Amino acid sequence: MHTDREIRGIRTAVAGWRGRGEYIGLVPTMGNLHDGHLRLVEAARRTADRVVVSLFVNPLQFAPGEDYERYPRSFEADAARLAEAGVDLLFAPDVATLYPDGGSRPPTRVEVPGLSDILCGAGRPGHFTGVATVVTKLFNIVAPDAAWFGEKDYQQLLVIRRLVADLCLPVEVFGVPTVRESDGLALSSRNGYLTPEQRAAAPALYQALTAARDAVLAGEEPGNADTAGWNRLQEAGFEPEYFTIRRAADLDEPGPEDRDLVALAAARLGEARLIDNVRFER
Repeated sequence: MHTDREIRGIRTAVAGWRGRGEYIGLVPTMGNLHDGHLRLVEAARRTADRVVVSLFVNPLQFAPGEDYERYPRSFEADAARLAEAGVDLLFAPDVATLYPDGGSRPPTRVEVPGLSDILCGAGRPGHFTGVATVVTKLFNIVAPDAAWFGEKDYQQLLVIRRLVADLCLPVEVFGVPTVRESDGLALSSRNGYLTPEQRAAAPALYQALTAARDAVLAGEEPGNADTAGWNRLQEAGFEPEYFTIRRAADLDEPGPEDRDLVALAAARLGEARLIDNVRFER
């Protein structure tokens, strides 16, 4: 595996592969890799001739007071895992490479209206603009044929799919199912913030989502299932930010005729903000 921190080096490598007609895959990450990230790499390797992984903790998607400075960083361990996983190229730019003005003026931003302003976007204003901006930059730098994202960040996945469609970007976007611990907790870099006691309580998030799904499948109105899920999280010690059932296609409120649904939640448990979702058809 080759590692490069400069845009020119990435473009040169990718141009050589493309000149040979090879199919290029990209897996964007913020590092501190776990098995969920490696599942994305595995999915990319099954389709792509060459796999590029980016590792960049993007300051634009963190609001003031969030955990940008203390977000876990483990570059050497991450690079070793990616090399073992068969990644061809690791792109690990510093902030000045992707935001060259260094804060002297606000950077150009990419906004995806509507989807960016609800749920996680309401609780973290500007977050999805930061995500959309950095992903657009990565797509422009790497010029992949396809990119892989985890379905745990379901709203993010929809934001990226919409920006690709709206901007006519020639990138196919694949979602990869959430990877979970044996007790159901979705893998996340922020799980490391949990104390042992909080870690024992954390699976209640997934349990509440599956209970809401089962209630709707049994005939319960989604709004009633939302309330029950919120209460269940509070009883487990969480501070819920939202708990809701939405249309899977666009996260609008579901109507009686809608069949493809997703239950989503975000909640704080101590210092950790956890998100998860369960998609289902009724």
